[in-house]
Amino acid sequence: MKELFREADSAIVGHMKSILDNEGIATVIRNEHLYMAALSEVPIPEFFPALNVIHDEDYPRALQVLKEYLEKSRANAGKVNEEVICPSCGEANPGNFEVCWSCESQLAPTEE
Repeated sequence: MKELFREADSAIVGHMKSILDNEGIATVIRNEHLYMAALSEVPIPEFFPALNVIHDEDYPRALQVLKEYLEKSRANAGKVNEEVICPSCGEANPGNFEVCWSCESQLAPTEE
């Protein structure tokens, strides 16, 4: 088992776990409930939730998947104020959506 990262915000750790789970990479979160146990008022990084791959050989692939996800997220962050019209139903969607919120059709990417 190898640690990928640790973060005080358990929601971020859980989200990254779900991304890796969807890629078929087995993971586990250590200290998932320990940090919220209020052991101390001072944040101690050793007690932060830590995302780990179960199989060491999955570590490089897991890092690559998370890197690609974060790069895509950064690229899409600036598109929130843009609007994309769904080609299937004509509904307006935020520019960072990949799938229409109304009909779940694939949206065409906006031109950069």
